[in-house]
Amino acid sequence: MAEKNNTLLIVEDDRGLRSQLLWHFDQYHVITAEDRASAVAAVRKEQPAVILQDLGLPPDDEGVEEGFRTIKEIIALAPTTKIIVVTGYHDYENALRAIALGAYDFYQKPVETNTLDLIVQRAFQLYDLETENRRLSDSHNSPLSGVIASDPQMLRVCRVVEKVAPTAVTCLILGESGTGKEVIARAIHNLSPRASGRFVAINCAAVPENLMESELFGYEKGAFTGASKRTLGKVETANGGSLFLDEIGDMPLPLQAKLLRFLQERVIERLGGREEISVDVRVICATNKDLEKMVAAGTFREDLYYRIGELVINLPPLRERSGDKILLARFLLKKYAGEQHRPILGFSPDAVAAIENYEWPGNVREMENKLKRAVIMAEGKQISAADIGLATCDALAINLRQIRQDAEVAAIRKALSVADGNVSNAARLLGITRPTLYDLIKKYEIQFTEPENPKD
Repeated sequence: MAEKNNTLLIVEDDRGLRSQLLWHFDQYHVITAEDRASAVAAVRKEQPAVILQDLGLPPDDEGVEEGFRTIKEIIALAPTTKIIVVTGYHDYENALRAIALGAYDFYQKPVETNTLDLIVQRAFQLYDLETENRRLSDSHNSPLSGVIASDPQMLRVCRVVEKVAPTAVTCLILGESGTGKEVIARAIHNLSPRASGRFVAINCAAVPENLMESELFGYEKGAFTGASKRTLGKVETANGGSLFLDEIGDMPLPLQAKLLRFLQERVIERLGGREEISVDVRVICATNKDLEKMVAAGTFREDLYYRIGELVINLPPLRERSGDKILLARFLLKKYAGEQHRPILGFSPDAVAAIENYEWPGNVREMENKLKRAVIMAEGKQISAADIGLATCDALAINLRQIRQDAEVAAIRKALSVADGNVSNAARLLGITRPTLYDLIKKYEIQFTEPENPKD
């Protein structure tokens, strides 16, 4: 479990009450602020878990209610922070308004310390619980069955799938070959209300053009030579379930028009038939091609592109999935070792380094093939780089100090850009002091242009 955040920010313009509260809450790491600007600056710098804020802060020069403005800015900056507003006696209306803006709870003056202690304690407990829940959620490999992932991009894909699965929208999954487009399509089906129905897949690139229409829509007896009986197509077979059209970019242009009509009308006609047949099916498409370029080149219908792309899911290639290579490799090793009844315990250090350094141009499918072969051919109890067919390389180049430095430089450049070169404003955005920012700029030799007349 991560270290708990015990920082309490007290926002109060009354110096006496501020000192009293500072002394009373000595079991927490207490910081104080007397107005909106100092409160926002403290949130940026200290990242408090709980804020005790006087709602009756004096209005600014333009008469704007600083209490509510402070809540809005803090919630935008730190939405997980718990804000407890302190209001005047019987000031329920403003208290409820503060809650509506995102405040956690409220307390009325005069301050009764025992009750306030309980409210603050409960806020810290809730903050800790939510923080731990987020940590556990983020560390979970994947929320979808069949998807092994810890990379933020893939976890976002999983969350999109969870949201879109219960709906009826037509989905388009884009990604390189071997990235697992069918796995995502099956996940959409399995999480949908149609999960009890069939999941029917057809690879548009694998079916000859002259057979594609009958494969999709079926045919009547005598429709062509050899059609000895009525045969249902993939669309009818998937009735009540989901139809997965893989490699939709390879569908012939004449058939694209018929597919578009089906998507619009949800009716089909079998080849050689005259009867219109209603079909209730959810369509999921996938391709590794750039459909927008194909539309521009006239090889893919624009109206069909927009019809199948009601919601587009982009799958990142394996080389861009941070931390997923070895995670997926260990899962596959365990799976194939069990299937082949091989007593293999894991990967050797050189294999781990090779797996992480290899680009995997064939993505997950390539890894599956290499590891299945390695499990069969390995002579020891550990899989080596040679067993996988990968070149050996040095140990993984993971330099935490360099990663931190790169992140710091990127954040400083962004803050200076947003602040238009004003160091004081950039320091406030970063939650550090101006001298500290100057030291970092000098340390990393960051070049920037200060304004001629800075307004700090």
